[in-house]
Amino acid sequence: MDALHFFILTQKYFRFALTRRYVGDKRDRALGIIMTIHKKRSLTGLRATGNLHLGNYLGAMKPALDLSQTFNCVYFIADLHALTSNRAPDLLTKQTLDHLATWLALGLDTDQHILFRQSDVPEHTELMWFLSCVTNMGLLEKSHAFKDAIAQGADVNHGLFAYPVLMAADILLYNPDVVPVGKDQKQHVEMARDIAGAFNAIYGEVLKLPEPVIQEEVMIIPGLDGRKMSKSYGNEIPFLCEEKELRKKLMSLKTDSSGLEEPKALRGSLVGDLFALFGKPSQFADLEARLSKGGMGWGHAKEELFHLINEHVRDIRARYVELRANEGLLRATLSKGAEKARAIARPTIDRVRHAVGLR
Repeated sequence: MDALHFFILTQKYFRFALTRRYVGDKRDRALGIIMTIHKKRSLTGLRATGNLHLGNYLGAMKPALDLSQTFNCVYFIADLHALTSNRAPDLLTKQTLDHLATWLALGLDTDQHILFRQSDVPEHTELMWFLSCVTNMGLLEKSHAFKDAIAQGADVNHGLFAYPVLMAADILLYNPDVVPVGKDQKQHVEMARDIAGAFNAIYGEVLKLPEPVIQEEVMIIPGLDGRKMSKSYGNEIPFLCEEKELRKKLMSLKTDSSGLEEPKALRGSLVGDLFALFGKPSQFADLEARLSKGGMGWGHAKEELFHLINEHVRDIRARYVELRANEGLLRATLSKGAEKARAIARPTIDRVRHAVGLR
């Protein structure tokens, strides 16, 4: 649709919505259509491996869901990416449904937005091939994930090496305006832009270049040992685990060895970093004041942190347990999501195929 036809369409909706004959619910629906047309698109994908932890929630899922108020959002479960390391088919299926139930428990509205499984949309791997043919190997060798795997002596397969190309396809397929990511994931969006730029330089302005959106306050979520929370480090705090397990994890947080009566600085400590992510400024200030006076141990502070986080996730956990038990609902949700995703992905592939000469 060109700019002129877009303008005419929106003007028609405005006239219908604002006429005296078109009032009440009908008017609200018409104005809703106008807002939907004008909304930009956001895209978020999470790899289907391991249990989701607080870093996934704070660094990716919550920021992505926050955007659903002002963007048309596309969310996907990246099960194809998981195959670079997951060799257990049943586990992959389980973790995919776990992730799906978590998104739904967080309140994702699948009527207003799109949630799907990556492997249900074959256009992802098709676009990956087209992009692979214009991607320089030197660019892939700069990938942080690839370099880290080499440094750690891990088993590096072609899937891991080509990971950024599939990720670029994931992004470019849906023409998003923004991609919310943590600071450590910004490179993936930048590489997607580089790959799209290489394609466009050859075939014309076919692919849209997205912009990363980074929430500065939750760029890096610390794990139990103070390093970035990561499954690969084994320092994660599970997001929706049982209360008993959550408390056990938080009580194992790394702290200094100061005695009970000694004053302690909450600010800059691992306990303080996590507390600030969940508590109000007034709650942080209160705990900070009590710790600084002495007579309060780190164990007491960890206990308060546990209650704070547990209260935050209690209702989400309950909804998750209910949803996860209904696999029929989950699979129907995936089917609906794939259909909606392909409605966007197919035109992109058609445009790419035409551009490269497969007409």
